[in-house]
Amino acid sequence: MSTRQENKYWPQLEPVIRSLPDKPGVYQYFDDNGRAIYIGKAKSLKKRVMSYFAKDTHESARIRMMVRRIAEIRHIVVGTELDALLLENNLIKKYQPRYNVMLKDDKTFPWICIKNEPFPRIFPTRQVLKDGSKYFGPYASVKMMNALLELIRQLFQYRTCRLNLTRENIDAGKFRVCLQYHIGNCRGPCEGLQDEADYMLTIDRIEHILKGNLNLVMAELRKMMKEYADKYAFEQAGMIKEKLMLLEKFQSKSTVVNPSLTDVEVFSIVSDQRYGFVNYLRVVSGAVVQSHTVELKKQLDESDSQLLDLTILDLRQRFDSKVDEVIVPIKPSFTLPGIRFTVPRRGDKKHLLELSERNAKYYRLEKLKRQELVDPDRHARRLMEQIRKDMRLEVLPEHMECFDVSNTQGNYSVAALVVFRKTRPSKREYRHFNIQSVSGANDFASMEEAVYRRYRRLKDEELPLPQLVVVDGGKGQLSSALAALEKLGLRKKVPVVGIAKRLEEIYFPGDSIPLYIDKKSETLKVIQHMRDEAHRFGVKHHRGRREKGSLQSGLTLIKGIGPVTVQTLLKEFKSVAGIHKATEEELIQSVGLAKAKIIRNHFKKDKWMK
Repeated sequence: MSTRQENKYWPQLEPVIRSLPDKPGVYQYFDDNGRAIYIGKAKSLKKRVMSYFAKDTHESARIRMMVRRIAEIRHIVVGTELDALLLENNLIKKYQPRYNVMLKDDKTFPWICIKNEPFPRIFPTRQVLKDGSKYFGPYASVKMMNALLELIRQLFQYRTCRLNLTRENIDAGKFRVCLQYHIGNCRGPCEGLQDEADYMLTIDRIEHILKGNLNLVMAELRKMMKEYADKYAFEQAGMIKEKLMLLEKFQSKSTVVNPSLTDVEVFSIVSDQRYGFVNYLRVVSGAVVQSHTVELKKQLDESDSQLLDLTILDLRQRFDSKVDEVIVPIKPSFTLPGIRFTVPRRGDKKHLLELSERNAKYYRLEKLKRQELVDPDRHARRLMEQIRKDMRLEVLPEHMECFDVSNTQGNYSVAALVVFRKTRPSKREYRHFNIQSVSGANDFASMEEAVYRRYRRLKDEELPLPQLVVVDGGKGQLSSALAALEKLGLRKKVPVVGIAKRLEEIYFPGDSIPLYIDKKSETLKVIQHMRDEAHRFGVKHHRGRREKGSLQSGLTLIKGIGPVTVQTLLKEFKSVAGIHKATEEELIQSVGLAKAKIIRNHFKKDKWMK
C-alpha cells in the first residue's frame, strides 16, 4: 500500500498540496483532533510537502505513522530561508508537536540574573523571566557559578537587599544603611550615599566579567591604579592591585587557547540512533569562558545537519549572542546577516572544534552511565529491544553467544566461545575448544566442530539455548555454523548471524546481501564487543597452546629425551627456565640419573640459557 493510500484524508489533502506555492515557508501538519503533530521549513513548500506523499513507502516507521495521521495542512509563506528557520523554531516551541525534535528543557540549570530595577541586584536563579532583566548562563556547575559570584563580590561593592530603591523612596528617607554598608560591601545607595550613575558603572564592569571580557575590566583597573599611584594614594592603588591579582588568578583557571581568537562561538554534535548532543563553547580573549551541552531526542531520523541548524539558532537566541564568527563541523543550511560560519580543517580553530566534540561525547557517556547506574535493568532491556529489532529476532536476546577461531598456519587450532547475559559478559561461562577433527588451516571446518560440540552438549544436558549466536566471519563461517545446527536439528531454533571484520557487515542465513548497521548503532557496539571479547579470549588460549607446544618440541629434540619425559619435566618444573635452574639432585629425583645427565649436558652447551 502506498503512502497516499495509507492516509484516509488524501482526497481532501491532494488539492491543498497541489495549490501550495513554490516559495520558502513553514508547513504545519495537524491530526483529526486539530493538534499540531509536525512543523517543518522548506525552500519550496510545494516540493517539500509533496515529497511526504510521493514515495511508495518511507524507511522510517515513525514517518509512515506521521503521514498516516495527517488530516490538515497549513502553511505560512515567508521572504527567505532564514525567516522560515526562525519561524519554524518559534512555532515548535509554541506547539511542541509530537514528531518534532525538542531541545531538553534547561530549567534545572542555574543562571546569574542582573535584575531590571533601580540599582540592579545580582543573584543566582533557576527561573528565566522575560521582564527585561539580563541573564547570564546557564551554568552546568553550581560550584562554578558560586565561585564567579564570590569573585564579583570581592571585586565590587553592590547591594544585596531587596528594597525598592526608587528616587521617591530614597528622597523620602524610608531606608537606613545595613551591616553590608558598615563592613564595606555596599556604598549605601538606599540613603543616597551613592548615585545611580556611579552604581551602573559597577554593574557595567560586572557584566563584562560575566560575558568573559576580563581584559577590558583589567585594563580599566590598571588605569585606575596608575591614577591613584600618580596622586600618591597608595592605599587605594594597593586595593585595586589586589583586585587585579584576583582577576588574573581567575583568568588563569580558564581553558586557554590562541589569544588571537578574541570572540568566537563553537558548535559541535555527536549523535546515535536515538539522540543528538550539541555542545556550545564561547571563547573570549583566547580563553573558553562558557560551555553548555543540550540533548535532542530524534523523532524522524533527523540528520546531524538538521539538529545542528535547530540548536545554533536556539542557543544564539537564548544567550543573546552578538558574536560574528561561529565555528561548526558542518555548514548550516541557512545564513545569518553579518555572521561568518567556519568549518576548520587544521590549526587552533580545528583544535577548538575537537575540544567541543570531546565535551559532547563526555556528556553522552555520562548520560549513559547514569542510566545504567540508576536502572541497569531498564538500560539492558532497552539495548536488548534495539538488538531484537535490528537482528530480526522474535524474542529479547537475554542470552547471546559468540564464536571465534584461531590458529597458526593450521597448527594449534582453537575456538573460543563467549557468553553475554543481558548484553553484559558472563565470563564464568566462557569456553575453549581445542579443535580435534580438522588438520591444517580450515576455519570453516573448525567453526563447524566448535558450534556442533557446544550445542550438542546443551541439547544432551537439556540446557537453555541462546536467543542469538554470532560467529566471527562472513558467509563461509555462517554456513559452517548452520551446518552444525542442521546436524543437531536446531537450525530453526537458534538464530545465527555472522559479522565480517572489513566493513563490519552482518550476514543473515539465506541472504547473500549483508546488512550494514549504522556505525553509531548500540546494536553494532554490543556485537563488536562480543566479537572482540571472543577474539581476545581465543588468542590468549591459542598463545598458551602454541608456547607450550614450542617448549615441548624444543625439549624433544634433545637426543635421549622423549615426549613422556618432557611431560614429566614440565609438570614438575613448569617451564624450560625452571628445568634449567633445577639442581642435578632434583632432576635425578624427577627423571632418573641417566636422563638428568643428558639434560644437564644439553643446557651447558646451550648458550642462550646462560
